[in-house]
Amino acid sequence: MNERTALVTGANKGIGKHIARLLAAEGLTVYVGSRDPGRGQRAVEEIGAGARPLVLDVSDPDGIARAAARVDRLDVLVNNAGVSLSLAPPADTGVEEFRRTYETNVFGVVAVTNAFLPALRRSPRPRVVNVSSGTASLTWSTNPNPQFTPGNGGAAAYRSSKAALTVLYAQTLADDGFKVNALAPGLRATDLTPGAAAAGGDPVEAARGAVRLALLPDDGPTGGFFSWDGTPVPW
Repeated sequence: MNERTALVTGANKGIGKHIARLLAAEGLTVYVGSRDPGRGQRAVEEIGAGARPLVLDVSDPDGIARAAARVDRLDVLVNNAGVSLSLAPPADTGVEEFRRTYETNVFGVVAVTNAFLPALRRSPRPRVVNVSSGTASLTWSTNPNPQFTPGNGGAAAYRSSKAALTVLYAQTLADDGFKVNALAPGLRATDLTPGAAAAGGDPVEAARGAVRLALLPDDGPTGGFFSWDGTPVPW
């Protein structure tokens, strides 16, 4: 066990759980962020050595503050928690769906990142990974790309919520030694959307991509958007 610590939000299942497991296997102490204490504890027991439960609802400011108060130093933050409420295009998406989606995928990322910045600043090599989506890329959404067929405006709330923040945080925190990057995990067999589980994509592949960004060396990139296999994704 080394002295590095990590926090993965939404880590009681899916890609987040695999990220937490792989980071723990690298010797980090990993806080398994979970809204539900019971599910979080079960995930910790399944991950094993190095895993620690942390009750964390990214849409609850008071809960975020309580969680941050428990962590003195943090080397890695993986903003993995996210929701996708429907596959509707913007013209068929109500404002309330946008609000609910942004509450977790945008405001939650800001709230968690800002709350844990003091702990991250105590690390000699702070790393932040935002789990995004290749479908958030405006370039890919309007041009041929290796992950999906462009020209479809579906899942408007989810896709637009995954296109923000990473570059701005990277620019703001670069002088403090931070590496802030976004991951496009690809379509994986999770319960994020109704069709995801049937797609058959291995979530472990995506988790490996997140871990690669979480453990970047000092000369690694910041402000980048990368596919799970390390291929750059255009913003």
